[in-house]
Amino acid sequence: MQLRSTALATMMLLAATSCAVAPASTDLKSLDDTAWILAELPGVQPVPGTVPTLRFADARATGTDGCNRFSGGYTVTGSALEIDTRVASTQMACPPEVMRLADAFMTALLGARSFRIAGDRLQLLSADGTVRATLAAQSQELAGTAWQATGINNGKGGVVSLVAGSTVTLEFAADGKASGSAGCNRFTTSYQADGPRLSFSNTAATRRACGAAGLMEQEQAFLKALESVATTRIEGERLELRNAQGSLLASLVRG
Repeated sequence: MQLRSTALATMMLLAATSCAVAPASTDLKSLDDTAWILAELPGVQPVPGTVPTLRFADARATGTDGCNRFSGGYTVTGSALEIDTRVASTQMACPPEVMRLADAFMTALLGARSFRIAGDRLQLLSADGTVRATLAAQSQELAGTAWQATGINNGKGGVVSLVAGSTVTLEFAADGKASGSAGCNRFTTSYQADGPRLSFSNTAATRRACGAAGLMEQEQAFLKALESVATTRIEGERLELRNAQGSLLASLVRG
């Protein structure tokens, strides 16, 4: 996807879901390695079905505005916060109401000059202390969640859409077991999660043959992708599985 530099980009959320308690301090570590979803944008109505997000990690503020993804540097000094206005963003077109929210969200983000954390809420404040946006902590807990794949790495260097009419699922149980449908056969596996690190082992699947064109190849690609998973990230309603080099292996949405 092409990137462009922009000071305005994208979007907002209905309400906070799956919240995890964020630390109550205001030093760098209170933002670094945290993930958030927009809970309230003063004066702006949410658009149903959109899940804007914001993540702070490795001196970068990244996320999705519900239409486009963005990435930019940030700095924190005490409770002072500043997002670099040289934000890179994808350039997808979205409905007018989404773009209006997108611009309002990015205006609030780029206009933030300080922050305040209270419980599981992050407030972005303007220079005069006005609340420009309120965000809720995004849980990264996998246990008890269920997902459907929207794209799978085909092993040839790219993530491709699923075969028409097929469904690939992944469910995480609390006992360290995961299971689902690879599109044709059922599979079970064990997983270990430690923060952003994730690995699967002892994967087994049934051996039913399926005749739909491309279905067996897709299934093999998905099961192979699981073997290489090294990190994971939940962002809004989306789950990403990546290998140790950071390449995307599969993208999924809550199922």
